[in-house]
Amino acid sequence: MVNSNKINKKEKSVKVRESTGYTIFKYVNTLIMILICAITLYPFLYLVAQSFSSEEAITLGKVTLFPVGFNINTYKSVLEKGDFLRSYKNTVIYAVIGTFLSLVFSCCLAYPLSKKELKGHKILTKFVIFTMYFSGGLIPNYVLMQRLHLINHVAGFLIPSLISTYYVILMKSFFAETPHELEEAGQLDGLSPIGIFIRIVLPLSMPIIATMILFNAVGYWNNWYNAFLYLDKKEMWPVAYYLKTIISGASTSADPGEVNAEKMQIAANIKSCSMVLMTLPIICIYPFISKYYVKGMMLGGVKE
Repeated sequence: MVNSNKINKKEKSVKVRESTGYTIFKYVNTLIMILICAITLYPFLYLVAQSFSSEEAITLGKVTLFPVGFNINTYKSVLEKGDFLRSYKNTVIYAVIGTFLSLVFSCCLAYPLSKKELKGHKILTKFVIFTMYFSGGLIPNYVLMQRLHLINHVAGFLIPSLISTYYVILMKSFFAETPHELEEAGQLDGLSPIGIFIRIVLPLSMPIIATMILFNAVGYWNNWYNAFLYLDKKEMWPVAYYLKTIISGASTSADPGEVNAEKMQIAANIKSCSMVLMTLPIICIYPFISKYYVKGMMLGGVKE
């Protein structure tokens, strides 16, 4: 026993030497990862620096990673407007309601399609996939929304983006991997199909649910096209469409001689300011659900 203990201690104390090739690979891989992170972060850091820089510095190309001629005139001009805060509030409402409804309807469609015993399973799946490649077109969609009296209505902004075929396919693949034995156990306990879905399947599907929350929230947050088509009232605009109109106005500003220094400053870096204000909330939310996002993409993307 004593000898065996000594041998075990010696085995633990022995350090495994890494081969030269593995050591080189490790350092090269680390260097590549650092370069990829730097390349990924640089555009956003550049936008932040530009949004706080002076018009002259931006025009002369002096801005890199740090602001030059620091000022906050653009942020003041945008944030002091009541229209911006109202549009931001609209976007939060649209994103929350739209994400919730999209999640509910996508789950209600994806879960039955994940059951091969469902009658007409293959036909229904092909029908859903068909909608990914073919649509009614812009004019028929607009006429439909008009006849449903959804122009200048919240539903007119939400419904066109309510269900995404790609997201449904991801969720269908994930639901199909749920152990069938667990559902059978639920049936033996007297649960209905809806009860099995709510009490067993959904708790096991948090990775794909979190992924869909992120996808849908980002989609509604950045959506300006539906507002352009279906919302004529300015008080209903989301912040993405509101900022687009500001950028368009700044880019097509009239005679420079009629524009004072402050307006020139706004015209120079308003695009950077707008992008920072748009992406900041999503960047703050992402770290909290990133682990679910990665897992959901890996598991939900497996084909049957």
